[in-house]
Amino acid sequence: MPRPVIDSFAAEFRRYRSMAEKAAAQLSWDELRQSLDAETNSPAVIMKHLGGNLRSRWTDPFTTDGEKPWRNRDREFIDDFNSRDELNAVWESGWAALESFLISVSDQDLPRTLLIRNEPHTLALAIARSCTHAAYHAGQIVQVARILASRAGRSWNTLTIPRGGSAAFNASKGLPQ
Repeated sequence: MPRPVIDSFAAEFRRYRSMAEKAAAQLSWDELRQSLDAETNSPAVIMKHLGGNLRSRWTDPFTTDGEKPWRNRDREFIDDFNSRDELNAVWESGWAALESFLISVSDQDLPRTLLIRNEPHTLALAIARSCTHAAYHAGQIVQVARILASRAGRSWNTLTIPRGGSAAFNASKGLPQ
């Protein structure tokens, strides 16, 4: 069954996940748990929140509300990890729920209705909202990680086209200079 829309969203989700993971990999465990100030979240807390959100939203979305009774959103903003492995397990569980769900649907399902906090959404809207939510938090993870690496005096491994590198990138794609 053709899935151009679902497959496009799945690719974007993978892109944002990859950027967040590559940014997190550039930080030590202690740095992952640092926030920029008392009013911001550390990369680990953002990862915990996004993992919890994805797991809740994409576990049985057509038969249960996307805000599961077992989810404690407020607790997602508390850093209570004992190890990087614990953090990764929460992160992975959210992405696994999303990926399993996306494999199970087709573009024909996009008009179907599901509930999030008892509000009806089409699957198309729910996926779009979830993808933008993931992109928002991936951007936060990257930005905070970059600042923390800079504060520690380390160079940053750029995740996209490096500053001043547009011409070389475009040339590699056969684009005019």
